[in-house]
Amino acid sequence: MKSSEIREMTPQEIEERIDTLGQELVHMKLNHTISPLENPMKIKQTRRDIARLKTILRQKQLNEKQ
Repeated sequence: MKSSEIREMTPQEIEERIDTLGQELVHMKLNHTISPLENPMKIKQTRRDIARLKTILRQKQLNEKQ
């Protein structure tokens, strides 16, 4: 997910996306523990997407306060 795509989203959409990606991450980690994933780098990519979403959400919140 690109930063430009995230910036076009509303804060509510970003929060929903963070929740869904968080649930996916938990499932991926659990599945990877039981049997190796086909692409274990997907875990790393999902973590980074969540961090990117949280960063942009925080920036939007700070801009609203000003």
